[in-house]
Amino acid sequence: MSKRKVVLIPGDGIGPNISTAVKKVVAASGAEIRWIGCKAGLAALEEGPDVLPESTIDAIKEHKIALKGPCTTPIGEGFTSVNVQLRKILDLYSAIRPIRNLDGIKTRFSGVDIVIIRENTEGLYSGVENQVTPGVVMTMKVATEDACYRIAKKAFEYARKRGRKKVTVFHKANIMKMTDGLFIRKSREVSQRYTDIEYEEMIIDAGCMKIVQDPTQFDILLLENLYGDLLSDLCAGLVGGLGVVPGSNIGDDIAVFEAVHGSAPDIAGKNIANPLALLMSCVMMLNHLAENEGIDYYSECATKIKLAYNKAIGEGATTRDLGGNLGTQEFADALIERM
Repeated sequence: MSKRKVVLIPGDGIGPNISTAVKKVVAASGAEIRWIGCKAGLAALEEGPDVLPESTIDAIKEHKIALKGPCTTPIGEGFTSVNVQLRKILDLYSAIRPIRNLDGIKTRFSGVDIVIIRENTEGLYSGVENQVTPGVVMTMKVATEDACYRIAKKAFEYARKRGRKKVTVFHKANIMKMTDGLFIRKSREVSQRYTDIEYEEMIIDAGCMKIVQDPTQFDILLLENLYGDLLSDLCAGLVGGLGVVPGSNIGDDIAVFEAVHGSAPDIAGKNIANPLALLMSCVMMLNHLAENEGIDYYSECATKIKLAYNKAIGEGATTRDLGGNLGTQEFADALIERM
């Protein structure tokens, strides 16, 4: 079998270090992947004027799939987020983030198994901002029927394929009656076609309270863009933080899988960063390839990697952030030993 070409964007800060570890583990799993290296973020600015070069976009469009490390985004100034640009340019309208407890990582809750499905292209993140008058600025929340419908359909399709039982929509339609109102109307419309899956709606502030009381009552959470961003990180905190959850941005025919944590420039190049989140995202990527291209062995490789990191974490063979003493590459070696 010829090697499947996959775009790899190492990113900034710790990105190159954790990407090296992930490539090592993937190779050991037997997955036939040929990595196509591309740049974005500060790494791209070092070589040209664009934070997201056309060559990177073209490569993703050609190969339809990418794995991406963390890219730095300035706060309050500077260039636009690479992630936001990728989602808009490639129409990666669904962000899917599974969140579950891992044996060996002690947290306040156990039995957490939630999937966040977030609309990725509009809402307040549409970037429609302007100055109304000196000292007064405005941002516009955008919602369209098509985008609301397709993300709801994605959530219910995901639930059915993976044997999930319930989809819960968090909203603020009691206040934002038009935008959030449209979101829940389309969610209701789609839910009527999936009578095998329970559907519920919850005002987001009450929903957040219920999550921190008992997160195990939730299965799939369906949210518009801003809410999905906030809840993704909140729920990650239930299971140990952003370093132990994967992320993906998926459109109709293109998918980008990514570590959702920061680039941590203060520890770049020190071989102490945890590659787990990027590796978990890579496992999602391999399963995506198996599902969409009908090649079962990719899912077998994904399972092999998942079992290895579950075993390593359960045995305490972890990086420092999880209480262990392994370096980035040493953690990769520990997984390979357990395959």
